[in-house]
Amino acid sequence: MNIEKWLELSKEYPWIKESYEAMSEKQIEDAFYKELEFGTAGMRGVLGMGPNRMNDFTVARANYAFGQYLTETFSDKPLKVAIAYDNRHQSREFADVSARVLSTFGIESHVFQDPRPTPELSFAVRSLGCVGGIVITASHNPKEYNGYKIYDETGCQLVDNKVARVIEIIGELGDVTDIALPEGERDLIHKIPFDFDTLYMDAVKSLQLRKELDKKVKIVFSSQHGTSYPIVPNILEECGYDVIVVKEQSNYDPDFTNTKTPNPEERASYELPIKYAEKYDADLILVCDPDADRMGIVVKHQGQYVNLTGNQGGSLLQDYIYSSLIEKKMMPEHPYMFNTVVTSNLGELIAKKYNVNVEKTLTGFKYIGEKIENLNKSNKGTFVFGYEESYGYLIKEFVRDKDAPQACIMVAEMANYYLHENKTLVDRLNELYDEFGYYHENQVAFTLAGAEGLAKIQETLSYFRDNEINEIGGLKVVDKEDYLLSVNSKGDVLNFPKSNVLKFFLEDGSWIAIRPSGTEPKCKFYYCVVDTSPEKSYEKFIQLKNAIAAITKL
Repeated sequence: MNIEKWLELSKEYPWIKESYEAMSEKQIEDAFYKELEFGTAGMRGVLGMGPNRMNDFTVARANYAFGQYLTETFSDKPLKVAIAYDNRHQSREFADVSARVLSTFGIESHVFQDPRPTPELSFAVRSLGCVGGIVITASHNPKEYNGYKIYDETGCQLVDNKVARVIEIIGELGDVTDIALPEGERDLIHKIPFDFDTLYMDAVKSLQLRKELDKKVKIVFSSQHGTSYPIVPNILEECGYDVIVVKEQSNYDPDFTNTKTPNPEERASYELPIKYAEKYDADLILVCDPDADRMGIVVKHQGQYVNLTGNQGGSLLQDYIYSSLIEKKMMPEHPYMFNTVVTSNLGELIAKKYNVNVEKTLTGFKYIGEKIENLNKSNKGTFVFGYEESYGYLIKEFVRDKDAPQACIMVAEMANYYLHENKTLVDRLNELYDEFGYYHENQVAFTLAGAEGLAKIQETLSYFRDNEINEIGGLKVVDKEDYLLSVNSKGDVLNFPKSNVLKFFLEDGSWIAIRPSGTEPKCKFYYCVVDTSPEKSYEKFIQLKNAIAAITKL
């Protein structure tokens, strides 16, 4: 462990010694046993000193690599980059470090002056004619984390072949403690004016399909202390909706003081919004994660507030959007929907009902953004929807990442439409289940931190990859797709980038997928279970989950 070089730097940067003295022996080991890596959503880690931590040096080194990549890739045009950041500790500082480093390459930076949504950064890259973008965020992770995401000229996160070059350059730069923190060329760093928000908000408002309907739905909204406030409630109110903001969670608090978790995938994030909804008798709750790329939905149904999963939200949105486009004669020829290999089969069935083409990607919205760009270049069809099970949705391609403000305006309209028909979103979901089968989708994630945890994750994936598994929980395995080896059990080649993901297809149409998280020390198991009733599909899920637990001992 190269602790001595870091402590030597503390003479100039006192925060290093302060961070070191606050760390336990195990935390020190974790901070030095590897370097932060780029995963499905960039570089993300705990704040502090060390090569496996988010700090000025790891951020600066990433930017030296990104700067070199941009100068290599775009030698024939002016180089401009848009930079945004969220509400987390050191986010503004890391944005400034990024701009200063890029300026040493002669690259102009256009930096938001306050925390702004990740999708607005993607929009800014496209609107300002930039060759790239940066967002400083750890998305929905706990307060101890921060992160760094990089975007290409289309506003899409860098996909594998592009990131590979950035990673290669990082390796050439040597030890992170050798990285300089320059003052930079300040005349190349510009502030994005506050009225830029209006351009993005107007684009989001243009999504409305039934803006003529009276607004009956009452909405509680929470930004979870993040960047979706005030943009999302402003959009909703300007479209005529009655919005009640969870005030305690509407400030840019890096400690997320008034929420148990900022992650809308976890039910604890909805506790205070549900109290608001009960107080004001709201019909709908919308909750965004801190960087406003994910959003969660809670709907009042038969007097109870019901959480919808990301898969359920995606299925409902598709059904509503496609049927509305057809009714209004706005459905384009050759429409396309993109989702991921760990997303429920239900969405695919709904798309096919409306004659929408479906293509799947690996986990990570960058692959959906890449699909959109390739579709446009090929002129073979038109993008109409993209989503992943982890609460990420995209409706219009003026953004090339998941976009919670887009999802919020469309879910509000959808809930309002069904309210006019005396239905809730749960009523419509049950109608879809009656038509296509009762799906229970779930994810079970095991946190396995540090070197020991990484070894356990690798051991788990190796077991399922290397052993012949013929049945799980009493159900026959009819196929296995291995995205690292790019083959299925029949030897057919899979047309995906290589990724450490496995998917087991069962005889009844259910499946289980396994993958390590690209941004957290977790091993994730995804379940898509179908049966003839909600009770039977849930019982089957428990049966499969217990079978996996018996195999993994996790």
